[in-house]
Amino acid sequence: MLVERRFELGASIVAEGEPGRSMYIVRSGELGVSKIGESGRVIRMARLGPGDFFGEMTLIEPQTRSATVVAETPTVLYEITARNLYAYYKADIHAYVIVMQNINRELCRRLRHAVYRIAELADASRESCITLPLRH
Repeated sequence: MLVERRFELGASIVAEGEPGRSMYIVRSGELGVSKIGESGRVIRMARLGPGDFFGEMTLIEPQTRSATVVAETPTVLYEITARNLYAYYKADIHAYVIVMQNINRELCRRLRHAVYRIAELADASRESCITLPLRH
């Protein structure tokens, strides 16, 4: 189900705003995750290494990529497409549920970290409240 992909230093794996239909698991290498801010400035969001994964949001909600990921060293990734994940669902629902639970746990961990950082930044800037947009 996983396809091995190799990337050289500086290779763009995914780009913010492009359509996404797969997620990646880092086997080896280091990757940088960035976003374009409202000012047009590139903002470094995270660094990924072996065992980390990215692109999972597009498997849960088909949207464009939320960030750009670039190889900072030669990198080996395992790719899983939405189509392959669906085939996994049809073949072994129990294993599929375990995979999705682990993805969701990581998303919850990232969300908790983001909420902590938002509160930290609001406190540092003395803002009393930040309103986050809710989508229905």
